[in-house]
Formats: sequence, C-alpha cells, structure tokens
Amino acid sequence: MTKLGKFEKYLIEEFFDDYRAGTLSQRTFTRRVAFITGSMAAASAAMLLVGCTPEEVPRSTDPMPTPSPSPSGTGTASGGAVPGAKSPLSVPEGAPGLVTETVRFPADGTNISAYLARPDAGGPGPAVLICHENRGLTPHIEDVARRFANAGYAALALDLLSREGGTASMDRDAVPGALTAAGAQRHVADFAAAFDYLQAQDFVAEGRIAMTGFCFGGGITWQAATDLPGLKATAAFYGPSPDLDKVPAIKPAVFGVYAELDQRITGALPALRDALAATDVRHQLTVYPGVDHAFHNDTGPRYVEAQATAAWNDTLAWFAEYV
Repeated sequence: MTKLGKFEKYLIEEFFDDYRAGTLSQRTFTRRVAFITGSMAAASAAMLLVGCTPEEVPRSTDPMPTPSPSPSGTGTASGGAVPGAKSPLSVPEGAPGLVTETVRFPADGTNISAYLARPDAGGPGPAVLICHENRGLTPHIEDVARRFANAGYAALALDLLSREGGTASMDRDAVPGALTAAGAQRHVADFAAAFDYLQAQDFVAEGRIAMTGFCFGGGITWQAATDLPGLKATAAFYGPSPDLDKVPAIKPAVFGVYAELDQRITGALPALRDALAATDVRHQLTVYPGVDHAFHNDTGPRYVEAQATAAWNDTLAWFAEYV
C-alpha cells in the first residue's frame, strides 16, 4: 500500500475513533476509507494500520463503493434555522443586519465557490477566511460564517470541492477522499486566491484578514499560517499540526484550540509548543478541559456548549487583538 499522507492518516484515524465510539457504522467507515485510499485492498491495509481487528476489515476482493448523490439536507442551507444546531450563538439565514450570498472568484484557471456573510452596514472592517471540516461546505460552516459576520467580520467560507462540482453534489462518504486527493497545497492556494478576493472588496479593511478552520480545516489553517504571510491571525480548531520545520516561517499570530480528551491530536502539542517557543511567533495553544474532538460543532454528538462558547469567545478575543 502506498504510504499514507498526513491528512489521509489523520482522517482515517478520526473515522476509526468515530466507529469505535458508535457514531459511525462499519459500512460508512469502510466506504470513507476506501474513497480515501482508492481501493478496497488499500482500505483493508489502512484499517489494519489504525487498529481494526480482522473481523472489522473488509475483504480486499470487495468492489469499490459506487458514489451516490448527496442526500437531501447535506448541501447549502436555503434559509431559516440551521439543521441540528444547538448553540445559542447560531445565526439563522436571513438574520437582520447581515448580507449573505454565494460568490465566485478565480483560482488556478477555475472559479471557486464560497459562502460570504458580512454586516450590511458600516465602513470597511476585518475579514476572516473559513476552512470547513472533512464534510465539506455544510450549513453548519455557513452558520459559523454568519456568527463571524454578527461579530463584525466579512466571513468567507470556501467550498474546497468547487472543481469537483461542489460539496452538495457529492456522495457524503466520498467528500473526505476527494479533499485528500486534491492535496493540501491546492487548498492553501485556493485560500491565497480567496485572500486576494477579499482584499479587493471595498467592505474589507486593507490588511485585516484572519483565517480559521475546524478538524481537517484546522490542519489546512496551520499550513496556511506557514505559507500565507499576509494573514494577520489564525485560529486552528483541533487540526493536525504544521510540519515543525515550517514553524519558523509563520507570520500571523496563531491560536490553537485543543480538546483534553482528544489525545490523537492534543498528544502532539508538546513538540509544537517547543517549536513555537524557539521562534518569535505570537502564539497561544489552549486545551479545553473535559471535551473531545469536534466539541465546537453544535450539530455533532461531541458538542459541549460551555467549552464551545469559551473557545469561540477566545477566538474573537485573539482576532480582536491581532487583526
């Protein structure tokens, strides 16, 4: 089997954790790993690497799953309350005081689609780029964009699968594999184009652009912090750490959100702390007690209101200081 990349390994381990916790069925786990690795044989080998027992691993002779259309309810929210949202911070589509729209901008010979939310009044202000989870651009991420807009930011949430027809058009189990197949460098380049798009808008104050991301998106946010020097600040929610040899290249002020029970990710913090401490990078890495991976997503099973709200307020405070 071809060696797994950082993001492939990260996602397969995440799905295995979900499977063991009972929030993901064996069939869904298998389908997602097969889409990531490209074949059932490679999926079997990858699942064994993360600790699946032989009884849990599919036969290598099983056929690759066939992509199916995305079920209703997994695409862009069309209005009203956000499906499944539990956070008191949730902002429904159509909330007064905000302008929301789907925009497109050029990147590497194509057009990238993104959800834009911003205040409908006032002069030029700060902006934030948002990187979605491994599920792609969902109503929850659009809700996060509106929350930022409610706090005074022009928030742009990219659909990193725009070239593939968009998240809403895809089999939800195929989305993580499509994201990893595209590669982190393509995603960072799309955010570089999004940065230029925002900077050209008259509602964005020059030079005042931040970035945040969640899970997979947290990892892309860390990588963008090493590659996009124009960013003023970043906030990465429990994503894989950047390559440590790239840490000295970080220019924005970086904030890391971590969960105490998420040892798969939080366990790597000592090395990242040491790497950051050896530089002059402005940084803060906060571990929130008693919560697990993805605790900020209020549409998921691990959401914890108190710590999610604390992490959100800490992110706004970090951006207020540095953006």
